[in-house]
Amino acid sequence: MKYEVFSYDGIGYQKLMVYKDWRIAILNYIDELEIDNLTYVEAHHETDEAFILLKGEATLIFADVEDQKIIGFTKLNLEPNKVYNIKKNIYHTHTLSKDCQLLIVEEENTSDFNSHRIYFNDQAKKKLKEIFE
Repeated sequence: MKYEVFSYDGIGYQKLMVYKDWRIAILNYIDELEIDNLTYVEAHHETDEAFILLKGEATLIFADVEDQKIIGFTKLNLEPNKVYNIKKNIYHTHTLSKDCQLLIVEEENTSDFNSHRIYFNDQAKKKLKEIFE
């Protein structure tokens, strides 16, 4: 076979392919990524993670962290067909529109084992909502 074609139209995250140490996945809308349903930010400690907006709307949310506590947030609205590379050790999450399709490229070994999550307390949740007002 000279080529392969991969696609995914389901809900949430789906790995499409792996090549050597890298994987390519699609993230489609899932209700847990609604602003009111977000519960944590995560940082990958061994790899960068790249996002490419294919359709819809997506917002990357970065957490400012000191001593493992969230002290603030910033957001970035993604533009289609641009590559956004999130450096390792940067705490982040995202929200997606219902028609969103986001391409994700990251190392195949990216997992809970080499990533860290910080869960929102009430103060962090309030600060998060403020950046969307």
